[in-house]
Amino acid sequence: MTINPDLQGRSYPAGEVYTVGREAIRDFARAVKATHPSHYDVEAARALGYADLVAPPTFAIIVAQRADAQLITDPGAGIDFSRVVHADQRFTHHRPVVAGDELVAALHVDSVRAMGGGAMITTRAEISTVDGVRTATTSSSLLVRGEEQQ
Repeated sequence: MTINPDLQGRSYPAGEVYTVGREAIRDFARAVKATHPSHYDVEAARALGYADLVAPPTFAIIVAQRADAQLITDPGAGIDFSRVVHADQRFTHHRPVVAGDELVAALHVDSVRAMGGGAMITTRAEISTVDGVRTATTSSSLLVRGEEQQ
């Protein structure tokens, strides 16, 4: 399967709303070993000026990967997910994610670069609240390995 070079410049609209829950923040914080009380205790978060629990910075990956799924499952993209290696992930935060946020992400394919029989695809997810408040921008590089020649 060959990666479609015309993916570069393609955008996918914001998909399903992701509602950030307190338990999701706590579970994620435990998983990444984030120990700040604002991830677990509402009063600790409020003492810092937040309305509710504050998510660790990399929590945005949950919403970004939902956006990436649109690309991966697009039959016109030519991506065989079994050949995908996640090469890089970067975050730019515009404001912290807090419990109760309703987030959406629009996905943009910034580049497609052929590499041997495969390709490196760089995407950007623009994450915002349903009210349009920018929350985070993530950049992801996916290496799609080429098929081995027989």
